Amino acid sequence: MAKTCGHFYLNCCSTVESASTPGISQLLGLLGIVLQDLHVVVGLNILTNFSIQFAIPAINVTSSSVANAVLEAARDIKSPIIIQVSQGGSAYFAGKGLANDKQQASIAGAKAAALHVRAVAPLYGVPVVLHSDHCAEKLLPWFEGMLEADEAYFKEHGEPLFSSHMLDLSEEPKEQNIATCVKYFKRMAPLGIWLEMEIGITGGEEDGVDNTGVDNSRLYTQPEDIWDVHTALSAIGPNFSIAAGFGNVHGVYKPGNVKLQPGLLGKHQEYASKKLGGKEEKPLFLVFHGGSGSSKEEIKTAVVNGVVKMNVDTDTQWAYLVGIRDFVQNKSGYLQSQVGNPEGADKPNKKYYDPRIWVREGEKTLSARVKVACEDLGNVGHL
Repeated sequence: MAKTCGHFYLNCCSTVESASTPGISQLLGLLGIVLQDLHVVVGLNILTNFSIQFAIPAINVTSSSVANAVLEAARDIKSPIIIQVSQGGSAYFAGKGLANDKQQASIAGAKAAALHVRAVAPLYGVPVVLHSDHCAEKLLPWFEGMLEADEAYFKEHGEPLFSSHMLDLSEEPKEQNIATCVKYFKRMAPLGIWLEMEIGITGGEEDGVDNTGVDNSRLYTQPEDIWDVHTALSAIGPNFSIAAGFGNVHGVYKPGNVKLQPGLLGKHQEYASKKLGGKEEKPLFLVFHGGSGSSKEEIKTAVVNGVVKMNVDTDTQWAYLVGIRDFVQNKSGYLQSQVGNPEGADKPNKKYYDPRIWVREGEKTLSARVKVACEDLGNVGHL
């Protein structure tokens, strides 16, 4: 195992023990050491398992402001955090005024986000996993660009720029999905990059990928499909995770409109455990997509059944707006002109319209929401 202490990652992996794969007892022992190294940015080769009974939220960031607010929350509750960028979020990080016809803005923005987090994370004193979110087949040029950046960074620093990347080829036939993941995982594994893949569609719409009209049955992954993924990827290496569908939908909807069944994840664990000879009760490490709007009970059930990472985006987007919205509404009289407010016609308003003032209010409310996500997942006070 290359580079253990000093690197932290708590996503998921295959847990088949072999001569080249650390045993679970070894991995759990190392985890306690690594959690004490607070000045880390990217995790590579520490694997753990769900018996720890907590998961880490993965928060999408679109700017340095959002990233800093997420880090602030993790620092305050003394817990690790996963910071991730989507294809659209990456383009925004680089600048909406840039062309992106060849994914150039998304590639540049993803690199900029990763480098920013690497620069400031040690000051917050928390372990951070750098991750890229959903990548559909049409977005593979973005994925390729990030891998090239990882390879270049690895040559100079001995580790990749990102901790992990996600491939979401769930819209494609299963065989094509798995084959493409195998192709890229062979390239990623030597660098120590983790692969998260999705089998079973997440409903709703995100970053231009619209699954709002898919048949409901496609939102629920079958145990046999999970096992096929596990078999193919574990032949290459242990550093992979599976986002299995259990009715997940991106966005927030009225109660009752989304039928989450996190209990199904337990059946996946049981099926895989039997296939592996019963060595581990829950051998799969799973990812919860579309976590925004989920009930605390649904989240708890998912964690109990082996979810170690939950994506949160819609709820944190709303939280960021709330702080800014409330400030603008409460200080409306001070935001109508540069000079002149309820205190007098000659009174300046710079201390109200300075972006550092009102953007900061959004950071505060977003940070508070990240703490709630961590609490729901049991991710509090682990450092």
